[in-house]
Amino acid sequence: MPENRWDRVDIKTVGLLPNVLARQQAKEQGAAEAWFVDADGTVKEGAATNAWIVSKDGKLVTRPAEHGILRGVTRTTLFEVAAKLGLTIEERGFSVEEAKGAREAFITAATTIVMPVVAIDGAPVANGHPGQTALALRAAFFDIAEHTQA
Repeated sequence: MPENRWDRVDIKTVGLLPNVLARQQAKEQGAAEAWFVDADGTVKEGAATNAWIVSKDGKLVTRPAEHGILRGVTRTTLFEVAAKLGLTIEERGFSVEEAKGAREAFITAATTIVMPVVAIDGAPVANGHPGQTALALRAAFFDIAEHTQA
């Protein structure tokens, strides 16, 4: 989806109609989520998620949260989870084409934690199945959550 939202998307609100419309359009096309894409082709974030890929060299890649995306509690927690698993995170933009050619893609949100993306625009990501990195992050996320509850 082309980026068409207001400049303060870093503020969590229920009043972002473009997010709702993007997600609805994605669902009508058989997808679970829509990614907003800048005019230069860089993925910003999902309508209700943060977007991630696993690069060919195994690094986790997500856009910096300095401006233009919602930082997200789950996204922030994933940095700690990744460190415990010995994974490297690279905060930089990536294109839809890079995501389609990535080793893995996934989204994060409080409602989905880590959700593997198996296809983008109908094209499979890697082998079209959930990747091992996303699955390991998801399992470790829940493991950490269980050990930090009082």
